[in-house]
Amino acid sequence: MERNSGNIRILPAGDQALVAEFGDKIDPSINDRVQSLASNILESKVRGVTELVPTFRSLLVCYQPSVIGYEALRETVLLLAGHPDTAISAQRRMLKIPCCYGSHFGPDLADLERYTGIDRDEIIRIHSGADYRVYMLGFLPGFAYLGGLDERIAMPRLATPRVKIPKGAVGIGGNQTGVYPLESPGGWRLIGNTPLDFYDPNRKEPVLCRAGDIIRFFPITSADYYDIRRMVAQGSYHPEVEIF
Repeated sequence: MERNSGNIRILPAGDQALVAEFGDKIDPSINDRVQSLASNILESKVRGVTELVPTFRSLLVCYQPSVIGYEALRETVLLLAGHPDTAISAQRRMLKIPCCYGSHFGPDLADLERYTGIDRDEIIRIHSGADYRVYMLGFLPGFAYLGGLDERIAMPRLATPRVKIPKGAVGIGGNQTGVYPLESPGGWRLIGNTPLDFYDPNRKEPVLCRAGDIIRFFPITSADYYDIRRMVAQGSYHPEVEIF
């Protein structure tokens, strides 16, 4: 049964999860509430909770029914959702990500120039000059859906998706940008590539970023790309991280 309480909606998701919904659109203030609730649940160490999956506008809370029942968890979630957003604001990270734009790394950059009427140097300046919020992870392990793309360089996805997109490809899809963590099919417009691994199952933390993080790209040359790629393979390169 669906339950509403104020501006949060609680819905069961099978017999071992519930969903807390905060709205029906992509909005930074809504996503702040999602991240804050996730942080508050973790900080409170709610018994029986096994996994949290944040999305653009909702939080999936998985639990063990033998430890905590649905109604008890629902009341706990409602209580924690009412807490101020201090936890998430105090723990936000910014990751600085190198990106080699254009050439064979960004085969759609020329199409983006024609579509927007903006030359590639300005496109690169605009793309690397913004801070992107990681709204959620999905589609592939470590694929971060990044909001905050300047509308001047927004562009529709390809009419026919590519069968194979290389790992590390940086693309634009509509009003979002993102990084392909693995080689896969996809329809986003490719403008560059990062030498970093957004997903590495051999790392202690396989996924490079978390929902709620901020990503900032910075341009590098092709020579820089291969140098950094070698260091990544050796385990000697790590992205610069700021906490704010």
